[in-house]
Amino acid sequence: MLQAFSVQVDAEIEVRSSGCLAQCGNGPMVLVLPDQIWYSGVQPIEVSTVVDRHLRHDQPVRKMLYRKFHPPSL
Repeated sequence: MLQAFSVQVDAEIEVRSSGCLAQCGNGPMVLVLPDQIWYSGVQPIEVSTVVDRHLRHDQPVRKMLYRKFHPPSL
């Protein structure tokens, strides 16, 4: 997963691995900082969507958000 992000981002975006995010069973997890936006169950084929929409255009991918921290709007 880390490699999938690393090859798709621009030089000004830093991609890092992390230790445990304490969300076992919901991964692979992606945490976008400083936005504090969490994505759960991210698959390599979905990385380009996160990179294009969120990292390049500042539009979080609502259907991929981790519902524990980003519940759907009522």
